[in-house]
Amino acid sequence: MNAESVVEFLGGVILLQRLPSSSIRKIAQLIKLKHFDKGEFVIRNGESEGVYFILEGEAEVCGISDEDIRPEFVLKRYDYFGDGAPTSQQQADVIASTKLTCLILPSEHCCLLQPKSIWNAHERQETCAPVESILHLDAVEVNLFKGITLPYAIKFGKLYGGQFIGHALAAASKSVDCLKIVHHLQAYFLLVGDCDVPILYEVHRLRDGKSFATRRVDAIQKGNVVFTLLASFQKEEDGFEHQEAVMPQVPAPDTLLSIDKLRERRIIDPRLPRTYRNKVATTEHAIWPIDIRFCDPNTSTNQTKSPARLRYWFKAKGKLSDDQALHRCVVAYASDLMFFEVTCNPHRRRGLKFSALSLNHTIWFHRPVKADDWLLFVMESPTSSAARGLVSGQMFNKNGELVVTLVQEGLIRAPRAPQTVIRAKY
Repeated sequence: MNAESVVEFLGGVILLQRLPSSSIRKIAQLIKLKHFDKGEFVIRNGESEGVYFILEGEAEVCGISDEDIRPEFVLKRYDYFGDGAPTSQQQADVIASTKLTCLILPSEHCCLLQPKSIWNAHERQETCAPVESILHLDAVEVNLFKGITLPYAIKFGKLYGGQFIGHALAAASKSVDCLKIVHHLQAYFLLVGDCDVPILYEVHRLRDGKSFATRRVDAIQKGNVVFTLLASFQKEEDGFEHQEAVMPQVPAPDTLLSIDKLRERRIIDPRLPRTYRNKVATTEHAIWPIDIRFCDPNTSTNQTKSPARLRYWFKAKGKLSDDQALHRCVVAYASDLMFFEVTCNPHRRRGLKFSALSLNHTIWFHRPVKADDWLLFVMESPTSSAARGLVSGQMFNKNGELVVTLVQEGLIRAPRAPQTVIRAKY
């Protein structure tokens, strides 16, 4: 077997799918191939060389009693057993019931099965880039993950929609083999999320094909499904390419102010209303894990009418682990920032407050992305009607390649006038 075939096989082992892709490739380099004849002991008296992964054939797990060895269940392709694998506490033998071929990870390397995080085998969650830590999930069961809202995660008085998308995509990504990468997702926001309550992400394995895999992920809080995501994954392959989209001419990100510096400027900008500047100065300012640089000068406020478009550069703060699945999850996490607000811009006026909520969110990934390097996010709202607004977006890398296309629909309402209470006159 060549290295790529080994990686592809290991990607089908459920135990390994939640590991960092770097760990799976490392395991592929360390495993050894071993053949067994029918009836031969693979493990005897509970003693093994490490973790065994069945490549071909079948084996029987046999419990040991005082009288005899009794078959208990059969192991088949993709099953695993041995020292370091989650097996029965009871001492057992494993016997080949057919001609058997196993890949064995030696005992001294079984630590690779217990990485520091789902994205990096060596770095702890606390030492990773902030957004990488935010997107960390704990595996509860085979298809169940748990996420929390960290203190430095983005919040808007409720659980940020991008966190739902990033977390759910992470859960889905950790249920497919590492050679398949997400190319499309469709998300639905069902209920408002609570930042103070852990989120359970339940993965439904809808399809596993040779080239494509499909997953549905439900986010659950307090027993309710509050968010759902459908994602499709594809094994990388060559094909036809063209690009009609052209990246607009904008200033380079290094020449622009960060959102934190821009806030400081707006506090002392005389072109802005004093009440607005005072509000900005006195409002608690959260440091985001995403660095944002607006491309166009802006003196508008949330009560000033402005065009239904926005352009900014963004990237993750810090250095991300080298896992394409992670980089796409970070893009998904950041994609909801100020996205739907664009559709509100033409309707803003003094004294008017909106009720705006995301309804659904769609992303297509066209090419590999590097989320800790600058990406240009270009968005515009073509229309709004029937209390719903639509916004579309494109993301380009610094080379002008279109890497992501996005669309979001949301609810946009003006506050309803209070009903007049008719009082009886006596």
